[in-house]
Amino acid sequence: MLDYVVLYCSETGNTKQVAYQIFSALPGQNKDILDFGELDGIPEAALYFVGFFVNKGSCSVPVIRCLEHLGGKQIALFATCGSKPVPEYKKKIESQVTVFIESDNAYLGMFLCQGKMPIQIRHKYERLRTSENWQQVERQLSNFDEAMLHPSEQDLEEARRFVGAMLEKQRQVKW
Repeated sequence: MLDYVVLYCSETGNTKQVAYQIFSALPGQNKDILDFGELDGIPEAALYFVGFFVNKGSCSVPVIRCLEHLGGKQIALFATCGSKPVPEYKKKIESQVTVFIESDNAYLGMFLCQGKMPIQIRHKYERLRTSENWQQVERQLSNFDEAMLHPSEQDLEEARRFVGAMLEKQRQVKW
């Protein structure tokens, strides 16, 4: 059995980038990192870091299936999204995803950071602009432009600190 497994699903590379930072921050050699797209079974581990890109406020089906099949484990979530990760939005995502974590697991917490979006999204916003909605579209374009700077080095440092916080919580959880 491994000490740690980092599982991730990444569409644009943002979540993969965070996953590798989390993996590198984990101590020791008894660990593994796996992409859901290449997954052939879930290895046994004491602590799972499960990462995903946010899509419509939740995670993808492979992530849901993984969470539903983990039992008696400690689980930490991490995710990337196009929007600014304000606390209210993080809570909403967390509540949407943690419902898939079985009750015999110990949920430790979640890390969320902003990530780049495909340029097609920006083009879509531009095409939607009208005289009635131009202010809303300008906010979306501004958010898109801000997202292009993420995950930043500061985001990645926060992901590494998140690992430390989750390892501390892991030590505190009584089984």
